[in-house]
Order: sequence, then C-alpha cells, then structure tokens
Amino acid sequence: MPVFLSSRFLFFCIIVPLLISITLYQLDTFDPAHHPADSLISSTASIPPLINERFLTGAEFIGVGLLNSPEDIAYHEDSGFIYTGCVDGWVKRVKVAESVNDSFVEDLVNTGGRPLGIAFGIHGEVIVADAYKGLLNISGDGKKTELLTEEADGVRFKLPDAVTVADNGVLYFTDGSYKYNLHQFSFDILEGKPHGRLMSFDPTTKVTRVLLRDLYFANGVSMSPDQTHLVFCETPIRRCSKYYINGGRVELFIQGLPGYPDNIRYDGDGHYWIALPSGVTTLWNISLKYPFLRKLTAMVAKYGVDLMFMENAGVLQVDLDGNPIAYYHDPKLSHIATCDKIGKYLYCGSLSQSHILRLDLLKYPAQNKKL
Repeated sequence: MPVFLSSRFLFFCIIVPLLISITLYQLDTFDPAHHPADSLISSTASIPPLINERFLTGAEFIGVGLLNSPEDIAYHEDSGFIYTGCVDGWVKRVKVAESVNDSFVEDLVNTGGRPLGIAFGIHGEVIVADAYKGLLNISGDGKKTELLTEEADGVRFKLPDAVTVADNGVLYFTDGSYKYNLHQFSFDILEGKPHGRLMSFDPTTKVTRVLLRDLYFANGVSMSPDQTHLVFCETPIRRCSKYYINGGRVELFIQGLPGYPDNIRYDGDGHYWIALPSGVTTLWNISLKYPFLRKLTAMVAKYGVDLMFMENAGVLQVDLDGNPIAYYHDPKLSHIATCDKIGKYLYCGSLSQSHILRLDLLKYPAQNKKL
C-alpha cells in the first residue's frame, strides 16, 4: 500500500473518530463526581463465616409467568399472603404453601405506576412506595387507593423506593433520587452525587418530613425491633446506616458490603436480611472509582447500551449490630431485590424475573467454608 494511502487510512479510520469522540465527550454536560473515599474500600469484615455460594441449586420458583418483576415483597402473617408490586403496575398477593405447586397468585389493584416498596399499615392497609405516583395507601380489599404524599419541602419525589411502618403508624420511606426517575436510575448512580432522601409521613397530621438528605441513592429501609431507629441502605457506596428517630443521630451500621444493597428486611428473630442485586464486579469497581469512565458509560447508555452488568446476586444476613452471619449468593444469579425470611424459607423478589425465589434454609444452609 502506498505511503499516502496508509496515512489517509490512519487519518480517517483512527484519528478522525478519536477527535470526534473527544469532542463529544467534552460537549456532553453529564458531570460525574468522585464517590466518598471510604465507600470504595473493600473489607473482609463484611464477609460472614457462613456461606452458600450455590443459591440457585436449591431454589424453587413461585408464581412463574404471573409475576412481572416482583421487586419488593411483604408477608401478611394473618392471611398467609405475600404481597408484591410488579413492573406492569399490579400489586399482587401470593398464597404460599409447603408445595410450590399449591401456591397461587391474585391481582389486588393496579396503581397505574410502578409499585416498589410494600409494607402494612397498623389498620391492615397496604402501604406502597410507587416510583411514579408517590406514597400510596391501599385498602385491605384493594377497592380504595389514596395518595398520601408526593413531595417534601416543595420537591416532588422522583423515585419513591422503600417503606416501613412504625408501631405508632408513622411511615418512613426513601426517595432514591429527586433528580432522576426510575427509568433513569442508572444515571443517578453513574453521576455519583447524593440526590437521595429519607423521609417520614404521619397519617394523623398528614405532614411529610425530610429526615435526611444528600444520600447516595437511598434504597431499602427497615424499622428496628425496639422502634428506636431505622436502618437504611445507600446502593452505590455499599453502605447501610442507622438513623435514630429521637434526635436524628446517624451512625454506621455496615459498609464494604460484598454487593450493592437494595432492600433490607428484619425477620422478627434478631436478624436483618440485605438483598444484593449484584455482587461487586471488576467493571463496577473501576467505574465507580473513576468519574471519567462513568461519563463514558453514561454516554453509551443514552443509546440504549448497558455496560454495567449485574451478576453474583444474593443476600446477606446480619445481626442487630450489623455483624455478618451468613451470605447466600450465586454467580449465575442477578437482580435480587428483596429477601424476606418466613419460617424456614427465604423468599426473594426480583427486578427482572417473572417469579419469586424460595430457598429452604434448613435443606440448603450456609456453611463454614473454613471446615
């Protein structure tokens, strides 16, 4: 090939695309920030002594094909139903039985939005954090749906995410981001800026209060058994913290998690269960460390290409002080959003599957890997 052809080839096939890419990068207004330094630290302290790394081996599937991405789940002990919210707007309830084949699914109500967090009010009502509607109150029979709140301090919710109810009836919930909605949530994480809030709603006074702001994608929230504090999760920085209701003090609960936390559930038996939609992957780790890589990822995502793959999802069991006890995960599992221990079973909701996962903890326990 003549020299001038080689130079022309180099110019048009390499130099020109490179210059265009640099220009587009500089013109793009997406401006990621550095995450807090301590959030990037991996710690073996969050890895428990008991591990089951083949979660799918013993998993059973409930409501196959009838549940479209059942993100959160909540168990109603009196009726024996599990309530869940699906991506098509339906709040459904699932009758659980010893045999998966004896379980069945019922439609309760369609919110017209995307029901995420689910909890029960003190009068039997179903409380739903709907990503597009706000905080909803649904009557036990599903015949009446009431909007409780959709903004706080003059700022509308963009991503109501999780909700828990205190014994006195006060509702505590998270807004994952006041800037990005559910379809844009990945941009919130990639931007690396704290747009999340922790809030309360008092059904008696109808007052919505912002308890904490500037949280990194505020996600799951759970009331402590003694009703003194909340435990809430911040997804991208792999951290859960305590918020003390009297005084508003915040302290660390657990950090350096082996995955990115979504919902957290108290099991009534001295343990919290933290759902991890994805384990810590090399790509996620590097991208969260370097803002320019997150900007490139966001630019590609605008064209519908998702480079942030989820894998090795699972659930971490911790005690009331945040000490890890057991870790259930699987390299082939992803998008686990909630895990609720009911009797001897662990029930898990999902961001992507058409069923609820169930694992018999007695048949498939986490074991000491050192033995």
